[in-house]
Amino acid sequence: MSGMVYLVGAGPGDYRLISVKACDCLKMADVVVYDRLADERILRYAPAEAEYIYVGKTSSRHTMKQGDINQLLVDKAKAGKCVVRLKGGDPFVFGRGGEEALLLEENGLPFEIVPGITSAIAVPAYAGIPVTHRAVATSFAVVTGHEDPSKGESNMRWDKLATGVDTLVFLMGVANLPHITAELVKNGRPADTPAAVIRWGTKPEQRVLMTTVGKAAADVAQAGLKPPAIFIVGEVVKLREKLAWFDRPSTHPLFGRTVLVTRARAQASKLTTQLEALGARCIELPAIRLTDPADHFEAVDAAIRRLASYDWIIFTSTNGVDRFFSRLLVAKKDARDLAHTKLAAIGRATAARLQNYGLVADVVPAEFRAEGILAALKNELTPGERVLIPRAQEARELLPESLRAYGATADVAPVYQTVTADTDAGPVKKMLADGEVDFVTFTSSSTVTNLVKLLGDASLLRTAKAVCIGPVTEKTCRTNGIEPAAVAEEYTIEGLVAVLTALQ
Repeated sequence: MSGMVYLVGAGPGDYRLISVKACDCLKMADVVVYDRLADERILRYAPAEAEYIYVGKTSSRHTMKQGDINQLLVDKAKAGKCVVRLKGGDPFVFGRGGEEALLLEENGLPFEIVPGITSAIAVPAYAGIPVTHRAVATSFAVVTGHEDPSKGESNMRWDKLATGVDTLVFLMGVANLPHITAELVKNGRPADTPAAVIRWGTKPEQRVLMTTVGKAAADVAQAGLKPPAIFIVGEVVKLREKLAWFDRPSTHPLFGRTVLVTRARAQASKLTTQLEALGARCIELPAIRLTDPADHFEAVDAAIRRLASYDWIIFTSTNGVDRFFSRLLVAKKDARDLAHTKLAAIGRATAARLQNYGLVADVVPAEFRAEGILAALKNELTPGERVLIPRAQEARELLPESLRAYGATADVAPVYQTVTADTDAGPVKKMLADGEVDFVTFTSSSTVTNLVKLLGDASLLRTAKAVCIGPVTEKTCRTNGIEPAAVAEEYTIEGLVAVLTALQ
């Protein structure tokens, strides 16, 4: 039985511009054949166990020839696989998707086309340049910046193209800019026509060079702009002066800034999302990963068996909440078994996670750390009461020891431990060494200690501004030779983002 091939457009660069259908196709994939994507986070939509085959091409290097790619799709489909051929932009806009589809058709193999947002329209839009605009431009053309070299001679109708269309968008044309601009001027396009070169459009590292047709080649050479970039020509380019929005400081204060996010991969998205909404470029290097406690849940399972004996349960993190309730379900219990137990949560996020399980915390301190919990509980606890603390294995002992000093019985039950993530830190090391990272964020002490382990040298972090949550993480930074540039007094992701933004 033959498989299925989806020719999928991945969009222009910003990974959030991929379509819902494209995500659905990736989730079903047995094989993902992908180009040099502007953001490889798109690949996370596919199953981890899928086969990933990189066939990326640049202007000077081809990992695999197009004919071989076409045959690869045929072979995988004949083997009964669900194949996603993932391309930047749109498969049918200079994506050679037609060639791939034709060979699939010749072999009687089923396929679908999933359009993507083309960079020809999206990249100018992110630069504040509409390709059409009433009374300015009523037509536009998308033109390849380099033709098929095997054709022998060009069939580009420069005499028609230069003056027959209001807006011209050249894709993949930076290397050929001297030829393109010369042909445009030669065939009647005024040399002073507004133009722009946009590199890494739709991404936080987007760069826009405003120029004219006559000066474009020299300006690009002087600026050192390299692919990937598009070249846009026409009066609409002048609208950027008023319509620029993506790289505007008032709306995206972190635009052009690179932030290293060190949270565990499953948790990084919340921080990354908030930073990206402010224009930042986020590099995720998970310093930690969560794993089962060393006792394989023995302590927490034992505590759950005697759950009715506890007067209080104190949750010190959202991870602690989730892990505890997963063990509760293993024991065939649920929130009803906590009916006679009071609950304390270390902060708003932890309290909100309890609400996911239909529970409202009785105590949420004003200060989101162990000291805050202790202050809030001091007048709530009665000597002799029993307290359960499902938490990380390596947490501070301040909380249980202080509760015992109050006369309570405090049982610690590890529900997870944080260990150094098995992440390739090589690319980030180079970025840090080259001074390409502006900020590094720390959300806990474990992210500090494990990032230092990953890097092998804390001095690499001296070129970036460290921003952390709370005094405990701040102390761990200093212990490791890292001087924080800012410390969030509100111990939340929102607090971290606020102090980072204020450093601008």
